Amino acid sequence: MAKDGVNRREFVARGLGVAGAAAAVLPRLKGAPAVQSGKSPNGTVNYGFIGPGSRGQQLLQHLSRIDAGRCLAMCDIYPENLKKGIQTIGGKPEPYHDYRELLARKDVDAVFIAVPLSEHFRITKDSLEAGKHVFCEKSLVFKPEEVHALRALAAEHSKQVIQVGLQRRYSQFYQMARQMIEKGLLGRVTHIQAQWHRNGDWRRPVKDKNLEEQINWRMYRKYSSGLAGELASHQIDVADWMFGSSPVSVVGVGGIDYWKDGRDIYDNIQLIYTYPKGQKLIYHSITNNAHMPFVGLPGVREVGEVIMGDAGTVHISLDKGTGHGMWFREANAPKYGKAGTAKENWTAGATVMEGGISKGFPILPGREFEMSDADSFISKEVKYAKRWLYSKGVMVPEEIRDPVAVELEDFLVCVRDNKKPKADLQVGLNDSSGVILSNLAMDEQRRVMYSEIETMGKQPVKLARG
Repeated sequence: MAKDGVNRREFVARGLGVAGAAAAVLPRLKGAPAVQSGKSPNGTVNYGFIGPGSRGQQLLQHLSRIDAGRCLAMCDIYPENLKKGIQTIGGKPEPYHDYRELLARKDVDAVFIAVPLSEHFRITKDSLEAGKHVFCEKSLVFKPEEVHALRALAAEHSKQVIQVGLQRRYSQFYQMARQMIEKGLLGRVTHIQAQWHRNGDWRRPVKDKNLEEQINWRMYRKYSSGLAGELASHQIDVADWMFGSSPVSVVGVGGIDYWKDGRDIYDNIQLIYTYPKGQKLIYHSITNNAHMPFVGLPGVREVGEVIMGDAGTVHISLDKGTGHGMWFREANAPKYGKAGTAKENWTAGATVMEGGISKGFPILPGREFEMSDADSFISKEVKYAKRWLYSKGVMVPEEIRDPVAVELEDFLVCVRDNKKPKADLQVGLNDSSGVILSNLAMDEQRRVMYSEIETMGKQPVKLARG
């Protein structure tokens, strides 16, 4: 049964954000089965939801329209969030103020975790040990020692699904960009530029000043990885995916230069990542200007990536739940890369080639590429480009669902059908390592090697003396 809500003093003392789960007030769970089986006879996955705060509410809105799962239980130490979360999901899930009470339920097969970053590992660990499958928002873990601990723990619970909330992996636009790279349409990809700009202080209103750090946890290092964890994590993952590897090093600078309001996370960061074949990711995030300079994406603000190869470039973004993309050919493409060889047959002729150089082709996944007499000249040129892409096997149905909804449903399907998610444990740990090392590079103002994560957070071995 649900417990009474905590009072203000208990809430502050526990030091968790409003989206967080309860602190340790019950004995540790013991004797939990390796994997719980809470699926109903019709294949619906029974799940619990931990942390219906700001991000949690967004996830719940999508989950309320997904039939593959059923929410049986919900937990938050903040009564207002708990009440709102239950209203959002519907179905009257059982409310809890201690997440371990939720984990003790044998009819809960999986959990969604959307608590402050500092609590991700603890609740993920307890969930796995309770036999649950886990969906955890990014970043998957907070500290170096948690990278090693979760890797070892996951090996012990290999039958359980672990998925991290990196929704670009589930966008058809981003999947299409990856296919274009694989098929050589951009030639040799050497650089990615990425940004996530916002114009605002990131602050939420606080009625009780004693709750400042709990409400605005993203602005304090004891709970948060700052811009690197909240924003750059998505685009570090995009670059790793598009390049097909993790970086070897990172350098960067950050500062608290605009918002002088007591925060201790940077309000602007600039980072350069070097990959094994010399490729570079150049990244920046600021909080006092939201302009998007990528001319190929009109109407898109704040966030996006430019993927550059010797035969072409893709401008791409996931903005307001839908993908946007433009593809540009290089003027010298016939000299470089698979995409520019003389063997390519451009049905639309020189006009298409020049259009691809100067104005680009929209990357609009879909089946609409048939010609009609009603089409304008420009419309025909676009459809020629689409037809050529289709012939290369990179066309996909139009992206009509928010990739967040897709990733949530895919998690439930992976649990039900015992499948591996696209954003799996290794993707999540690579991404978390990138966030940790990015902040280290800025803090220490030096080039940080990615190999350093293998010794960070590990206790030194003490040699026995004879």
